[in-house]
Amino acid sequence: MIAVQKSILDLTAADLMTHDLICLPQEMSMKQAARLLLQNRISGAPVVDDEGQCVGVISATDFITLTKMNGDRNQPCVGNTDWEVVEVEQLPEDEIGQYMTSDPVMVAPSTAIGKLAGQMVDAHIHRTIVVDRDNRPIGIVTSTDLLAALAHADRIH
Repeated sequence: MIAVQKSILDLTAADLMTHDLICLPQEMSMKQAARLLLQNRISGAPVVDDEGQCVGVISATDFITLTKMNGDRNQPCVGNTDWEVVEVEQLPEDEIGQYMTSDPVMVAPSTAIGKLAGQMVDAHIHRTIVVDRDNRPIGIVTSTDLLAALAHADRIH
């Protein structure tokens, strides 16, 4: 949890972000990406190009949309409620770059919690990528991270 001595409104993306980031190369197959996300029990991750710059985000929603487009509406659960309609082994070998959200919301580490939350609400997203000056992912902030900060606000001084 957050180990800083700040009021909740003074928190930044750097204070909230998860540092152990899994980034997926845009050439990775949908099947490989789904396996990796499931294995790590995460619902989304930044997609990077050959230089490590963030070029998109892939999430469980993208896999579910693909599955529904292919008419596979009643696939068995694969162990994560976000993935209930996705049968990983039925996913195509197509590159994730074809299905990712290619205009990800990215923020600087210094972005204030209020601005960060506002961007997520405005874009109707559950995660934002924290990037360095070269648009390389260095962290991720999820809606759960924002809720955790709020839930523990009385412990942050």
